[in-house]
Amino acid sequence: MAPWPELENAQPTSEKHTVKADGDQSAKPEKGKETEKDDTSAPFTKIELVPSHSTAALIEEPTEVEDPWDLPELKDTGIKWSERDTKGKILCVFQGIGKFILLLVFLYFFVCSLDVLSSAFQLVGGKVAGKFFNNNSIMSNPLAGMVIGVLVTVLVQSSSTSTSIVVSMVASSLLPVNAAIPIIMGANIGTSITNTIVALMQAGDRKEFRRAFAGATVHDFFNWLSVLVLLPLEAATGYLERLTNLVVESFHFKNGEEAPELLKVITDPFTKLIIQLDKSILNQIAMNDESVQNKSMIKIWCKTFTNVTERNVTVPSPENCTSPSLCWTDGLYTWTIKNVTYKENIAKCRHIFVNFNLSDAIVGVILLITSLLILCTCLILIVKLLGSVLRGQVAAVIKKTINTDFPYPFGWVTGYLAILVGAGMTFIVQSSSVFTSAMTPLIGIGVISIERAYPLTLGANIGTTTTAILAALASPGSTLKSSLQIALCHFFFNISGIILWYPIPFTRLPIRLAKGLGSVSAKYRWFAIVYLIIIFLLIPLGVFGLSLLGWPVLVGVASPIVLVILLVVVLKILQSCCPGSLPRKLRSWDFLPLWMHSLEPWDKLITSLTSCFQRRCCCCCRICCRVCCGLCGCSRCCRCSKCCEDLEEVKDEPVKSPEAFDNLAMDKEAQDGVTKSEVEASGTKIVSSVTAL
Repeated sequence: MAPWPELENAQPTSEKHTVKADGDQSAKPEKGKETEKDDTSAPFTKIELVPSHSTAALIEEPTEVEDPWDLPELKDTGIKWSERDTKGKILCVFQGIGKFILLLVFLYFFVCSLDVLSSAFQLVGGKVAGKFFNNNSIMSNPLAGMVIGVLVTVLVQSSSTSTSIVVSMVASSLLPVNAAIPIIMGANIGTSITNTIVALMQAGDRKEFRRAFAGATVHDFFNWLSVLVLLPLEAATGYLERLTNLVVESFHFKNGEEAPELLKVITDPFTKLIIQLDKSILNQIAMNDESVQNKSMIKIWCKTFTNVTERNVTVPSPENCTSPSLCWTDGLYTWTIKNVTYKENIAKCRHIFVNFNLSDAIVGVILLITSLLILCTCLILIVKLLGSVLRGQVAAVIKKTINTDFPYPFGWVTGYLAILVGAGMTFIVQSSSVFTSAMTPLIGIGVISIERAYPLTLGANIGTTTTAILAALASPGSTLKSSLQIALCHFFFNISGIILWYPIPFTRLPIRLAKGLGSVSAKYRWFAIVYLIIIFLLIPLGVFGLSLLGWPVLVGVASPIVLVILLVVVLKILQSCCPGSLPRKLRSWDFLPLWMHSLEPWDKLITSLTSCFQRRCCCCCRICCRVCCGLCGCSRCCRCSKCCEDLEEVKDEPVKSPEAFDNLAMDKEAQDGVTKSEVEASGTKIVSSVTAL
């Protein structure tokens, strides 16, 4: 039982209550109590009213505000190991092994679904993405080049694909290096959408979703902040182009072996049974090759034989001969010798869609839906398995190992070691998207903190550039310099971003911004989808559309928007730091309409629009059931009657207020029909028993 607090002001005229005691209880009054006599000469004792006890425990409000970003304790709710018998211990061991094997299986299909998802995006929007690179006048605009990099990477879901297109264009002299650098920056932003989409799958639990979405968007904020600082710096000084050119010229690189594809060796046998693409078509479209515009990206023949032979062919005139020595005339015809390439198809590919005469868009939509379903299913099962495995001592050891810093004075080394770990893991799996997407559910369930996930994400950015450098070293001699310079630009861009936003704790803005966005998205979960659409689609498309109209239009439209954003940021900083320096009206955002400074009206609007999907029956069923109930007058046991009622769940929230305790004991006595005189006459001590409603 939880005791009531001491009842204050129960009797306005006296702080103590006099209760008559019987002979047994008042034979010897205790020290500190005064003994007096009433008119009947009966002794009685003055005592304080004992605090009453309720028959229902009160729910006390927490005295300390809980930090929503504290890692939860993953408690083991199962039977302890010491309490199990031999059979139970053996069963527990086999269950652990089975869960570990299932975890590896789900993780394998999760990675494979990411690969298939990338192929689906390339089929749906790959040719459109390739056409973005055709307009060289737009590519000369650094801002337009950056948003093209974002859009292309979002469409093909692979920064490696967009980077390889840029390398091919630079090697073919279709694109200068200074115009390719903003595209690389945009590709760095676009690749972070994958783990943000993965974080949406944990939206069922608000606490998990808050941590998962913040852990995913810390990558977004790092990339955007780095671009906001380094893109103007590069446009003004060209430091990345000069630095990488100096490195390439100083070191005499030679062609090396191809970059090791450790993860592809495991996933390719499965993904190649689903779909195989001819990715060289994207490069040819980007180079404005008209011959491949109507060619399908789905690979049909996997094994071909190419034969080059010399043949006698006719030409219109001797000027068209390959050389004067290989030219002769026979009557009316002029002959020469030319190399003729003959390509023979030997064996077809063995993927599912090889014999289907479907367009790229239809196959892409099928793969997109299927891969998203598999991705969601695997992610949910991975989270459930991790939640059941990472409990008790296991969770404590893993959390302590990952999130604990080195002892003083070497605590600062921990973050840089995490960067190296992230780079190494990304180098192993050959993809930053795979590594960060696999880390997102761990952040959601509370195994990895946001502060530790941040350096791991920065390391993933470094790891994906080292893979690109090794791939560039395997390029042929004609494209070695250009591809290596582009890969080094990507590398030094991420290094510059780390120098800006990591060494000094005060400059780690991505963590604070990601936590703020995570809190908002946890409260209004629809806002996460709005964020994705605006940041990765509407803003890049808007900037790209304005770039098509020319620099004056872009500057004229963007300048007022940028000024308003800067004004809002400065005003927000002044409101939080020194509100006294502002006029009283500007110390809060209340002078604006509510819909301009709060998401509450938008939440009500979206809730009202989606309310029909939250009811027991769909809209059509509800209309039919209402008609049915109106005609036949269904009873409450009828299934249709449930559709005719608007059921709302009302939460019972106990309210505690000081006024509720005023004269509470007296009110209870009055309700029970017991007066004060009757209490004194009974000669017994009363303990109030009240039920909190």
